[in-house]
Amino acid sequence: MKALAQRPDFVPRTQACAALGVPRSRLYPDRRKRDRKACIRQPQSRQLSPVERAEALTLMHSERFCDQAPRQIYGNLLSEGTVVASVSTLYRLLRGAGEAQERRRQRPPQRHAVPRLEATAPNQVWTWDITKLPTLVTGVFLCLYVILDLYSRFVVGWMVSRKENAGLARHLFKHTLARHEIAPDTLIVHQDRGAPMTAHSFRELLLSMGVDPSYSRPRVSNDNAFSESHFKTIKYAPDYPGRFSDADHAREWFKAFIPSYHLRPHEGLALYTPADVRDGRIDAVWQVRQAALDRHYSEHPERYPKGPPVAKKPPAVVTINPLDGHPTTAADMLKRPSAFRSQTAPTETGPPEVFTQKS
Repeated sequence: MKALAQRPDFVPRTQACAALGVPRSRLYPDRRKRDRKACIRQPQSRQLSPVERAEALTLMHSERFCDQAPRQIYGNLLSEGTVVASVSTLYRLLRGAGEAQERRRQRPPQRHAVPRLEATAPNQVWTWDITKLPTLVTGVFLCLYVILDLYSRFVVGWMVSRKENAGLARHLFKHTLARHEIAPDTLIVHQDRGAPMTAHSFRELLLSMGVDPSYSRPRVSNDNAFSESHFKTIKYAPDYPGRFSDADHAREWFKAFIPSYHLRPHEGLALYTPADVRDGRIDAVWQVRQAALDRHYSEHPERYPKGPPVAKKPPAVVTINPLDGHPTTAADMLKRPSAFRSQTAPTETGPPEVFTQKS
């Protein structure tokens, strides 16, 4: 510090500090060493006296005001011509007494596990959802139930109804599972947390038939993105009516749309069709595609600067929320015990006709 104080006037302070390796702040007095007494907060002349504070707390603890908020207490007293203290002061007194918290019983925070699934073959994971179909009558909607195979994007079952409830969901799944002859403990059904999906009767049906349910997190649409994307594909179809006259009209349209969807190249399947993946025709179709690319390469090699093209194949693993490349497999999910699994399935069925697709 003496060297800095004795430096010539033509030497800048910054350069002198840099040469000596001393921070420039060392040249200024340490403000932290000022008199600590000056930092002591002096009492306010306008604050309540200890007696007034005790009277205000006693008033708020009284039988009349013990269940009221400070704003209500202040308003009631003001209407009676009495002012004890401001609203902020009343809150400050409660905070000082450790009483400024929620007095009602609160629901504890809910923690929902992130669904992490993968499918390496058809009929390992199904995902399903319900969407509304507008009708010609304003405010009246039909309900479209669609069950989608995660691996192949194949629609394994669908139904159009005028209502949305667990009874119709049981009706749809009971017929679809029987139609596809799903063996117990081989299938996971993923869904969101709508009322039909979380109903005890629907869950009991799945467990009784050896199917493990999987649920999305609340208000997280990406957990069921495959079904949501499929609904967009439906409603963006070129011939989608927009509005249906009745349930029969909707059923007739979907009877034509679903088969055509199964034969349409799917971007998520490397432009293979859901029927190709579902029926195990990937290798046969790949050979045809590769032969076509080889012929085109031999005729126009200049169009392929990176070398001979290779036909793509659909992904071998389809996942929901993969974690570091290691999603939970369907086999792992099915190993967990089902504590609520019953031995008999509900027998109630709904009236709408169920449409299932089986290759």
